Amino acid sequence: MSGLGASVHGRFRVATEKSVCAMPETAMGLIPDVGASYFYSRLPGFFGEYAGPTGARLDGAEMLACGLATHFVPSERLPFLEQALIKVNTSDPDVISAIISRFSNIPKLKAESPYHKMKIIDHCFSRRTIEEIISSLENYEALNKKDEYWISSTIQSLKKASPTSLKIALRSLREGRLQGAGSCLIQEYRIACHVIRGEFSKDFFEGCRAILIDKDRNPKWEPSRLELITDDDVDRYFSKIDDEDWQDLKLPPRSNLPPYAIAKL
Repeated sequence: MSGLGASVHGRFRVATEKSVCAMPETAMGLIPDVGASYFYSRLPGFFGEYAGPTGARLDGAEMLACGLATHFVPSERLPFLEQALIKVNTSDPDVISAIISRFSNIPKLKAESPYHKMKIIDHCFSRRTIEEIISSLENYEALNKKDEYWISSTIQSLKKASPTSLKIALRSLREGRLQGAGSCLIQEYRIACHVIRGEFSKDFFEGCRAILIDKDRNPKWEPSRLELITDDDVDRYFSKIDDEDWQDLKLPPRSNLPPYAIAKL
């Protein structure tokens, strides 16, 4: 993920025309992490279920539109924004928001932006399983020539990803809708530990080989097809690791933080 242009007091997330948000982990046998099951699951409709499993690249305008960013400030204005914030020397969120707004604008989404495809995304990515999502996209593609290229690209992104990672990622996002940020981070850590241990699947190592080492971009996933992965297989990644030397992620208490210091989508 290429970061936002600036992050102010945790509550405000400033994107620029140079910002990019992308989490292509499923293409490497992993899942979107660092809290993605929390913030992706809180995007409008089922946009998170689209962006996570497909690894879609979102630009600054798209980040603002979907809520990943709270403001859009052209990069040449960032130094002036910084100077303005330094001068006021306050932690009042209303004052800070007003200052950022002085330097921000509303960018226009590109014509090909996936955010224009929300009707298709909500229709297809609301399905219960990855198999049903792909089938729904294929049916939509056959009936919708206008969006045929985008739908085809989306299907290919899913079919190239690790089948195991896709199933885990979708469940992680669905469960994340009902969890707090801390619970999502703990759950993602647990999944990542299972993935790295490679007890159930070696897809992460194969993904690293294909993308980072040999760079042939032709990973051989195992299991190789979605239908070969059962619900019980997915359940394993959400269970505690059976190792006395292993512990769940321990997060520090945050009760002493003021409300404005706690980031919210």
